[in-house]
Amino acid sequence: MKKFFAAIVIAIVIYFAYQHFGGHQVAAPNLSQIQTNPNVSYKDGTYTGSLANAYYGDVQVQATIAGGKITGVNFLQYPSDRSTSRSINGQAMPYLQQEAIVAQSGQVNIVSGATDTSQAFIQSLTSALTQAQS
Repeated sequence: MKKFFAAIVIAIVIYFAYQHFGGHQVAAPNLSQIQTNPNVSYKDGTYTGSLANAYYGDVQVQATIAGGKITGVNFLQYPSDRSTSRSINGQAMPYLQQEAIVAQSGQVNIVSGATDTSQAFIQSLTSALTQAQS
């Protein structure tokens, strides 16, 4: 009986260690591959994109435009009710935000390991930028 409980405790410790330290890892984006469009100009302001389904929840972003360029992209909503979602999105979101600012569009690379979030990000950001087009 003691061996059974010891095995259960070890399994629980391994599970929590994997959830905290392991799990999905996302690759850093290659920003040199992003195509920027210097001819794109947006109306200054803050624009909220539509909700986009990311399988485990919705993604919604808000784009900030200043001087006709994307200066910020904030996540208003993203899947975060599961530890795996928090881990994956916590790593992917900064890359997606950075890529959008560099690309000055919603044409960003999909982040490996965060495909659903990436696709929903693109959809929501594209919706926001459509509103901002001059």
